[in-house]
Amino acid sequence: MKFKSIGRAVLATGMSLAIGFGATACSRDYTVAYVYAASSQSNEVSAYAVDYQSGALTQINGSPFTGTGEKPVALVPAPNGKFLYVINNMDSNVTEFAIGTDGKLYGQNTYTITGTFPTAAAIDSTGSYLYVTFTYQSGFSTASPGPGGVTIFKINSDNSLTAAGTVNVGNNPVSIAVSNPICSVSPLAGTDNPACTGNNGAGYENIYVYVLDQETQTSPPASIIGFYQDTKTGALTLLSGSTFSTALNTYQGYAAGSKPTAIAIEPTSTYVYVTDGIQSNVYGYQIAGGAATAGNLTALTNSPFVPGTGTYPVNLTIEPRGKYLFTANQASSTVSSFTINLTNGSLGLNGTSAAVGTQPLCVTVEPALGIYLYTSNFVDGTISGEQLDPNTGALSAIPNTPFPSSALPSCITAVANGSHAQSIVVD
Repeated sequence: MKFKSIGRAVLATGMSLAIGFGATACSRDYTVAYVYAASSQSNEVSAYAVDYQSGALTQINGSPFTGTGEKPVALVPAPNGKFLYVINNMDSNVTEFAIGTDGKLYGQNTYTITGTFPTAAAIDSTGSYLYVTFTYQSGFSTASPGPGGVTIFKINSDNSLTAAGTVNVGNNPVSIAVSNPICSVSPLAGTDNPACTGNNGAGYENIYVYVLDQETQTSPPASIIGFYQDTKTGALTLLSGSTFSTALNTYQGYAAGSKPTAIAIEPTSTYVYVTDGIQSNVYGYQIAGGAATAGNLTALTNSPFVPGTGTYPVNLTIEPRGKYLFTANQASSTVSSFTINLTNGSLGLNGTSAAVGTQPLCVTVEPALGIYLYTSNFVDGTISGEQLDPNTGALSAIPNTPFPSSALPSCITAVANGSHAQSIVVD
């Protein structure tokens, strides 16, 4: 799920409007967003307030917050920014937290997934369904390895979860991404939308879900398994470009390099990008819109892109405007910045990579202004902060970075601080 950046110009407009309505300095709030980082050692979440002028992080009172399961590996905020879902690998469950207006976390419920050892999660843009990838289907384990799957949760009006099904995938699903609704000439299980008429004659909105599978077997190779979403139930159905192999008892999709580690979709849902750890590069794909091929992926002609990333990229993110892509490079302890060419999907490296803390595992850009980037650095237990140039995508270190975190932070995410980014008051 991506959020639209309001930018500096809108921020200034918000200031003027606030003054015009008689606001005073008493309403001043310099917190533009909140950042959350999960510790895989202490099983807690560190929470920070983001200063709008500098991007500096200040730990929120009461942080770190306890109550996760064992070994949290992923954090997924609800689109409304009011709830946070923590994916716990060793307990095979999801912990739900409410996010207070002050950024504090309040434990709500815990939900068991339908498989074991979850690895990643994603929420559709409507905030209706949470998808959680897991390592083993029922009947398989570390002692008896086998294929994994995806647990489907319906997100209720109060943001609680209800298990809504399971879909099987390949032998090692490690990442998942959900497209924004896409106008298509093929209805699949999409939603009727008259606004789509005139866009190539289509009248439907489809949502696609892509699971990145490392495939631990020698054959088939690593791939992206594609599905379309039933928008009424959340159920997933294989796209025509993905198949099930009876002989291998697993699913096969679109080729995805040697050892893919993470997947992301840019905001227009035209292109999909995958990091490859072994090859230290990024693969790119275009989402098809034709009636017979809707949702299928086609590798871009210049993929993988040269030059590549830093050494062993393990995570990637795209900033809210969809202009730049960033990779967290674990082995080189850097973040690489790329410009996205929306005409053909190609990536261009923006200068040299920025140095961050030791072994970054996750990277995020706050969604309020879209100009501050953060990494969770596993080995040194810190959060690094960078400011991105909105005109070039180049990164520069935020003052006082890195910021302390709980030990072994596995992943990181950010949410906007309500509408405060549009109502900051100055003297």
